Amino acid sequence: MIVVSDTSPLCYLLLIEEIEVLPQLFNRVIIPPRVRDELLAPAAPLVVREWIAQPPEWLEVQAITGEINPALNQLDLGEQEAITLALQLKADLILLDDLVVRRIAVQFELEIVGLLGILGSAAEKRKIDFSTAIERLQQTTFRVSPKLIQSLLPQHQSDDQL
Repeated sequence: MIVVSDTSPLCYLLLIEEIEVLPQLFNRVIIPPRVRDELLAPAAPLVVREWIAQPPEWLEVQAITGEINPALNQLDLGEQEAITLALQLKADLILLDDLVVRRIAVQFELEIVGLLGILGSAAEKRKIDFSTAIERLQQTTFRVSPKLIQSLLPQHQSDDQL
């Protein structure tokens, strides 16, 4: 399975200490150079910069080839490169959170999953405790509708919480 990621899912998985769900779910994740650069940026949290400075074996940085589609010009450079790389590699999945970016990726017929989908899949496979991950996520700057969170929590209760 070919999986390409944008910056946000990696950043927030690191902040909530759940980054290891990615290799458990996908084996390998590919990012373009601009996403790596965003993770290394001085404005990125220290834990994120330290992680990407010595990335795990399951993370691969791969350059895009060719031109970026002008339809992506409204997006930031990391998002442009992530979508371009996903198209170039004929990726099975792209990890994206931003709603505007997701809408554009859908126009390119890309299969998308966001951070909540990743956490949900990991919970279904009993890799994480969903409610704990959500509690941690809510302590970050991640923006999500409280109604969405409330609708997801019952779906992912562990057996000992039932």
